[in-house]
Amino acid sequence: KPKQAPLFNGAVSYGNLLFIAGKGAHYPGDIKEHTKTVLDEIERELKNAGSSMDKVLKCNVYLHDLKDYAQMNEVFRGRFGDEPPVRTTIAAAGGIPGNSLVEIDVIAYI
Repeated sequence: KPKQAPLFNGAVSYGNLLFIAGKGAHYPGDIKEHTKTVLDEIERELKNAGSSMDKVLKCNVYLHDLKDYAQMNEVFRGRFGDEPPVRTTIAAAGGIPGNSLVEIDVIAYI
């Protein structure tokens, strides 16, 4: 049986740009715990690629429920340095795959 190709990459670089796929927190918890876990994972991946949180240009935040917006922002604020990235935040109809309360993807430079 031939090996199936991966569905998507977790991170791709193009020139000096780094695109990191959406990260979720796939365990029971509240929005603050999930947001911290996701941001910590993104930070780890940025550092591994030679980038950092203060080099993030664009961030997309997908919430399971818009009621979590304020609490997500409490954890999000300050994580990207003095000049935060451009950001889009939506509540995903039908929820986030894997039962995460939040999923975040970023575009950064290296």
